[in-house]
Order: sequence, then structure tokens, then C-alpha cells
Amino acid sequence: MADTGVVVVGAGVVGLAVAARLAARHPDLVLLERNARHGQETSSRNSEVIHAGIYYPRGSLKARLCVEGNRLLYELCAARDVPHRRCGKIIIAADESELPALHELRERARANGVELQPLSAAAVAALEPHVRSAGGLLSPDSGIVSAHGLMDALLHEVRQAGAVFQPRSEVVGLDKSNGEYRLEVRTGGSVERITAERVVNAAGLQADAVAALAGIDVDAAGYRQHYCKGSYFSVAPSRAGLVNRLVYPLPGRYSLGVHAVLGLDGRLRFGPDAEYVGRDADYRVDETKAPAFAEAARRLVPAITDADLAPDTSGLRPKLQGPGEAVRDFVIAEESDRGLPGFVNLIGMESPGLTSAPAIARHVETLLGEG
Repeated sequence: MADTGVVVVGAGVVGLAVAARLAARHPDLVLLERNARHGQETSSRNSEVIHAGIYYPRGSLKARLCVEGNRLLYELCAARDVPHRRCGKIIIAADESELPALHELRERARANGVELQPLSAAAVAALEPHVRSAGGLLSPDSGIVSAHGLMDALLHEVRQAGAVFQPRSEVVGLDKSNGEYRLEVRTGGSVERITAERVVNAAGLQADAVAALAGIDVDAAGYRQHYCKGSYFSVAPSRAGLVNRLVYPLPGRYSLGVHAVLGLDGRLRFGPDAEYVGRDADYRVDETKAPAFAEAARRLVPAITDADLAPDTSGLRPKLQGPGEAVRDFVIAEESDRGLPGFVNLIGMESPGLTSAPAIARHVETLLGEG
């Protein structure tokens, strides 16, 4: 008999949401996290934006789960007193040549069930006097959230259900035998073994490595992740009131572009950029990027000067597409077809993973036959 009904690998925001959803039915659930605390990687090193579901192809998991997750996340934050604000977002056309692309973006959002309000250049200026544009789109359902507050609330739900959270526990072995999964878990200098009826791989940056431990050829399956680093520069506190909403350019090829990021504490940052890096990359912000960030910031807010910006923080995104490749959707797969029934992979959990997390948890529940 297995030690537990479910093991969730990874305690970022997605793993926490999945564990919180499943723990009500499975109080013996075990949540494993390789770091000393929950949410220390991608989940806490991002813009903390609640996305509306604007950018993603119609019918994609990113589109469907982001739109559903937007509603569920606001409901969760209100019910659990998680700090958040529905501040809204403006996406701008920097000049008239970008207006057709702005229209295409509005139509893509509409196909996903998201209505955006078109704004003239004068209307943008009325809402954001320091923003320069040829026009824009207003997303009233975009907002910001305390990622740490959200993850703390989800972990509280996990523990309240009676489930076990085990930090400093890295999965180093995983196989299926006699109808159950055997996990080798390194805790400190020793390796312990846990058996489970089902496993959810929500290991974030290491999700492809965990899938490989289960015997999946990640290259053949298209599960290989590529690390993409995004850095942020903060604005001097005396200049933080230059915008009142999130302000975005039109999206780029690999990211949504360097944008004005508001914090719940009133802080203003610009970022992230997108730079593919190796798996040994660190979180240091390259100070020599300051001129490029200042130029990108001025395309949105001309009043920003080079002296206003200082290196802030960075994060790593696990992208399924490599440099020069087409954008990929989330992989959320129950792996019975690979001989691994009850094993669910969550691969490429980049943006909008934070917004989508409650909806992803529901989707995983359904894949496990419990939704």
C-alpha cells in the first residue's frame, strides 16, 4: 500500500494551488519543495500581475486558463484577504505605425472573451498624463497581487487540510512499480523513499528534469525547457507617481516587453527584458543594461531619465520554445499514454502561470478524474 495518495512536486504558486485543491480530498497529500521555503523561484520573481487573457491564441490552455484564473484569483484574494488591486492596464501604440497591431491585439483578446476598451491618444493622456502614445487599449480586469501573500494563503489551505509540506526535499529518483510511484527524495545528506498512488509534477524550472526521472524522453516529447532571464530596474521613489496603472507596449516575440510595473507598496519598476541563459544562470542584474532599460521606459513614459533607474531584481522563466522558435502553450498532461497513469506533468509554467494557477489546479483535478 502506498504511503500517500498524492505527491505534488514543487511548491511554487502552481504547485501550491494544485496541492490546496487536492488536499481537501486527500489529507495525506505530500507537497515536496527542494528549497528552504515555498515560492522562491519563478513564482516570486515576476511582475505580480493579474493578467486578463489578452495575448494568447484562442483555445490555447494559456488563453482559457488565464481567463478563468483571472476570475478565480480575484475571488480567492477577496476571500483570503490576499493583498491585491484591480488597477487596470493600458497597452499603447508608440506611434501610428503600431495602431494596426493594436487592433489585432484587441481582436485576439475578444476571441478569448476579453473586452478591451479602445483609447485615443488623448484618452490615454487623460488617464495617464505622463504616457506618450498614438492610442491604446484599456484592460480594466488586469491588476496586481502580492505573490508571497497568495502563496502563503495557499500553503495555509494545504496545512489546514492536514497535508504535509516538506521543504528542502529534492526529488532525485522516480519510477513506477507494482501500481505505485516510488520517489527518492534527498533531504539534507540523506535520501528517503516515498510511495504514492499519483504524482503531480509542478517543479517549475526543474519540471523537465523530474519528467525525465520518470522515464520520459523530454526531447522527443517536446518537454525540454529553456531558461529565459528577465531583469527589472526600479525607479527612484520620488518619481514613482508617474503612472497610476500598468502600462505595456505591444508584445514582443519572446515576452510582453519591458513595461511599467506597479507594486502594492507604490513602487514603480520597469521590466522584464528577455534573455535566454544557461541553467547555471544567477539572479544578478547586469548594470550595463541600464541605458537600454531607460530607452525602453522612455518609449512609454518620456519623463524617465537614465538617473531615475537602478538595478532591481530578476527572474527565470521556463519556456518551452527556444531562441528563434514559435511560442508554445503550457503542457498540462496526464501521462497514461506513456505508461504512467496518474502522473501529471506541468511543463513550461511561465506567464500567465500565476494568474492561471487556480484554474490550472481545477484542470489537474479533472485530469485525475476528480473534477
